[in-house]
Amino acid sequence: MTTSSSPTLAGAGLEALNERVRFDLACLNLPPANWVPARTGEQGEHVHDVIIIGGGQCGLVAAFALMSGGIRNLRIFDRNPQGLEGPWLNYARMETLRSPKTLPGPSYGFASLTFRAWYEAQYGSEAWEALDKIPRPTWMAYLSWYREVLALPVENGVNVEHVTPEGDLLRLELSGDGAPAQTVLTRKLIMATGRDGTGGPKIPGFVEGLPQKAWAHTADDVDFAALEGKRVIVVGVGASAVDNAAEALEHGASEVRFLIRRAQMPTINKMMGIGSFGFTHGYAGLSDDWRWRIMHYSFITQTPPPRGSTMRVSRHENAFFHFECGVEATRMEGDEIVVITRQGEVRGDFLILGTGFEIDPLARTELAGYADRILLWRDCYQPPEELAHDELGKFPYVGRDFAFQEREPGSAPWLKNIHCFNYGASVSLGKVSGDIPGISEGASWLASAIASRFYQEDVERHWQQLQHYDAPELQGDEWTASPLPND
Repeated sequence: MTTSSSPTLAGAGLEALNERVRFDLACLNLPPANWVPARTGEQGEHVHDVIIIGGGQCGLVAAFALMSGGIRNLRIFDRNPQGLEGPWLNYARMETLRSPKTLPGPSYGFASLTFRAWYEAQYGSEAWEALDKIPRPTWMAYLSWYREVLALPVENGVNVEHVTPEGDLLRLELSGDGAPAQTVLTRKLIMATGRDGTGGPKIPGFVEGLPQKAWAHTADDVDFAALEGKRVIVVGVGASAVDNAAEALEHGASEVRFLIRRAQMPTINKMMGIGSFGFTHGYAGLSDDWRWRIMHYSFITQTPPPRGSTMRVSRHENAFFHFECGVEATRMEGDEIVVITRQGEVRGDFLILGTGFEIDPLARTELAGYADRILLWRDCYQPPEELAHDELGKFPYVGRDFAFQEREPGSAPWLKNIHCFNYGASVSLGKVSGDIPGISEGASWLASAIASRFYQEDVERHWQQLQHYDAPELQGDEWTASPLPND
């Protein structure tokens, strides 16, 4: 008995793959017709069922999941120009993704929507086998194709300035060149806003006395060309810190010095060791004690920078790693930055903060005026003293539907209509709303929860539809009534 290799479109080109995607969707009757009853506002204004903030990978797969469930009255707003959604061609500066190339990512269960299918269709199976990690710009190109082949309704150049409750609806104030109107109404809002989606860059207080031109956060638009011949100080040794240091070195910085609080470089990505179908689907159902313990351990052990990124730095002889050098203060002496650490002073010309992002709903302008009403972990869970962690306590305590909850019941009932499909949900639900491995599962939970909520909210209208449905399946000529036989 002979066996053949698996069917493949390797080298067949993107149009052949596009046809395959369309065929796969047609076989499953996707997307189905919209089933959610239409609504209008008090002034006859159109009401959207869902609006998604963010056209990056989470926003795209969330939209596909909703449309696959017959929720089609939706829009996606992204503040960036087309092709620049998410961090990939903005502040992300790694050469390749950390995630293995074989992960299904946002494919939502469709082999034809995987990165592998997209890559092989263009470059062939040999190129796929030779590929180690996914280059960052290549991942962005894949996401752009994903958006196009699925005809996802992303509107670029639209910024959501503020969200205001209006009865059981939400009114979004918009700005930007692509804004369709000053305001729009929606029933549900999904914040697919990425790593800083429930806060912003973490800026330590020790830079308050420095002029803005002397420092930048890794999420900023850094002018690396201007660092040629300069002494650069990098605070932190996480992935973004290392990638920014590499950029500075490759642009001709005379030296780069890492100031690291820890005594040793973290080397083990602990969360990678427990990744599984069980973890993805089981974590959210754990007790608060277990969820806190797992995330606390992840935070204190810290995720190391990727090996490739670290080697990208260490191959330069003018790169220096200084451990146990937590920063205590800074000052300027002329044009020179002086950083005071636990080990002594370090002097340089430019400071880069690799300090990551912080969770702080109050920092989100979209939620201004009521962010303090959002239930946080610190409001409802008190960990044992040895597991205390201020940063973890700031994460929102969201439900399985990713929706914010009220800190005080009855004070902000509209919060249940805002879904935190970003990094902010990770303590509550795990790695299903940002990281590549679990985003399809997270999108499935989100779409299912919103569909359930819509049906429950509209049950009277669905009941009326049930009663009024009168399309006959039988015409009356399919049978003949028969009398009972005589004894």
